[in-house]
Amino acid sequence: MADTLEFNEIYQEVKGSMNDGRLRLSRQGVIFKNSKTGKVDNIQASELAEGVWRRVALGHGLKLLTKNGHVYKYDGFRESEFDKLSDFFKAHYCLELAEKDLCVKGWNWGTVRFGGQLLSFDIGEQPVFEIPLSNVSQCTTGKNEVTLEFHQNDDAEVSLMEVRFYVPPTQEDGVDPVEAFAQNVLSKADVIQATGDAICIFRELQCLTPRGRYDIRIYPTFLHLHGKTFDYKIPYTTVLRLFLLPHKDQRQMFFVISLDPPIKQGQTRYHFLILLFSKDEDISLTLNMNEEEVEKRFEGRLTKNMSGSLYEMVSRVMKALVNRKITVPGNFQGHSGAQCITCSYKASSGLLYPLERGFIYVHKPPVHIRFDEISFVNFARGTTTTRSFDFEIETKQGTQYTFSSIEREEYGKLFDFVNAKKLNIKNRGLKEGMKQSYDEYADSDEDQHDAYLERMKEEGKIREENANDSSDGSGEETDSSFNPGEEDDDVAEEFDSNASASSSSGDGDSDREDKKPAKKAKIVKDRKPRKKQPESKKGKDPNAPKRPMSAYMLWLNASREKIKSDHPGISITDLSKKAGELWKAMSKEKKEEWDRKAEDARRDYEKAMKEYSVGSKADSHRGERSKKKKKKQEKQVKGKGDKKGATSKSSSSKSPAKGMSDSFKSKEFVSSDESSSAESKKEDSEDEGAASPAPSSEDSASGSD
Repeated sequence: MADTLEFNEIYQEVKGSMNDGRLRLSRQGVIFKNSKTGKVDNIQASELAEGVWRRVALGHGLKLLTKNGHVYKYDGFRESEFDKLSDFFKAHYCLELAEKDLCVKGWNWGTVRFGGQLLSFDIGEQPVFEIPLSNVSQCTTGKNEVTLEFHQNDDAEVSLMEVRFYVPPTQEDGVDPVEAFAQNVLSKADVIQATGDAICIFRELQCLTPRGRYDIRIYPTFLHLHGKTFDYKIPYTTVLRLFLLPHKDQRQMFFVISLDPPIKQGQTRYHFLILLFSKDEDISLTLNMNEEEVEKRFEGRLTKNMSGSLYEMVSRVMKALVNRKITVPGNFQGHSGAQCITCSYKASSGLLYPLERGFIYVHKPPVHIRFDEISFVNFARGTTTTRSFDFEIETKQGTQYTFSSIEREEYGKLFDFVNAKKLNIKNRGLKEGMKQSYDEYADSDEDQHDAYLERMKEEGKIREENANDSSDGSGEETDSSFNPGEEDDDVAEEFDSNASASSSSGDGDSDREDKKPAKKAKIVKDRKPRKKQPESKKGKDPNAPKRPMSAYMLWLNASREKIKSDHPGISITDLSKKAGELWKAMSKEKKEEWDRKAEDARRDYEKAMKEYSVGSKADSHRGERSKKKKKKQEKQVKGKGDKKGATSKSSSSKSPAKGMSDSFKSKEFVSSDESSSAESKKEDSEDEGAASPAPSSEDSASGSD
């Protein structure tokens, strides 16, 4: 028999929600890893007391009870896996995997049994339903009645909020069955009651999420945030991770508390509690416990009197009470020497911290991404500027995170970090100028030369030299050389040339007036071909055949209404997620059926494209012929006009009066516009009038002869 058993897509029931993950059974015990949060539950083999196999909504389930009263439920097994699990439990855990079916009679009268942290409502020997008492948020009593209220489940569409039990009176003296019922519930329930004094109090701490200043009261089992408007009580069992992150300015520190489930304020959910501290702020702390209690409870991790930086005291106390390690940045160091990268996420600027096992972004909205849930990362050139790039992360669940406006000097450091962590790198959507450089670098993990990075560094050096030259010549520094709006290479060069010209000349105003038209002309000249490019793209024919859909899209279009009917009120994003899960779980035979449909659609598309391309070629030939014919007609019309101009010139040259006046005028004058020709004709007529006696005398003389 194998020493380990592994099961994928197993669901763990926690506080009424089903969290999917992976279950592994070994000789040492049972391990379940949550796919969403990465939290690991480890049950030692020696702690197991009972195992129950039963039929549930998601197929078959496994319920494990431990000797200290904890209950773990895992669903999603197939019926055929019972024999394998039963043999494994006998061989390695020395337990009999019992089969118990739930009662489905529909009766509402039965017996309540309390076992460990579980309330079981039974009819006869069969359980009807079970309530984990850790789900109970409040328990109230009335006359012969007990009311249980539950924590709201954010992951479920419908949450059970209240259950009422009728408890009949008994004849026994001195025992109230209602109070006995309530005490059994409250002893195991997750009811937060501020009984006793706080261990310590931190006053007026700056909190970024939820925003405001809060007094933090530290109790043995929970954390109390007391603000001017809101109060939050956070049980230590909901704390998932602790982070201590240095700010980029090296003067402040972030302390981040990851929560699951999150704290709620109306419809807002806070998955992270972020505190901001100044490194210079110190505190002297005295715990509200005697030294023996401190030593017994914390085993040397805390002392009764402590002093130091405020952020160190808060993190130290939280670590001891929550019993979780504090995550700090690893060996990553950015271009400026900081352990984080300045970037933007969802239109808000923040800091991205590369950690040893993931990335965390603070602070609005906070995001934590583990390496084991990352499908691939992508380095993409910024869409609006050449001075920055985007860093994209896509998870295995299909969620995409884009961190934009990262300075290009950080590219080499970040790429080396991603490469060292062996994350998949997939570049897409790159511009032509940098696509080749990225592809060459991405193909080889061992190659340390990055052509794109080298080119960017050279451009930066040239730009800095030009800026220094211009500032030295003018004698004063200007902010224009660092204007984020002027990040295009062409504009930067034009600005530098103007600045140097104006600084070297004596009269700055006249130089600027002369240079401005040239600058505008250059921009218009450079952008003309850009305007022509969309014209070719706009030439899309609406009658062209549409591209065929993939097998998944064909199936989704056919199944969308069924998914909506099965899950009323489902949102578009949840529908897409659900469809992805159904497609992933679909059998190979059914997928092949949709693959065949997609292949048929592809063939039909190729056939239609061939017919369309033949027709479009004929149309283009006809269009070219019509254009040639039109150009020919225009040339003929132009030729006729030129001939008319030539005949008028020859006629004017034959007349003696005009010949005399034309001898004083150039060819350019004759070929000027109509107004100038009209004025010239007027001048010609005046000249002719003044010179008319001489030819008349000559004519009369010749006539007499």
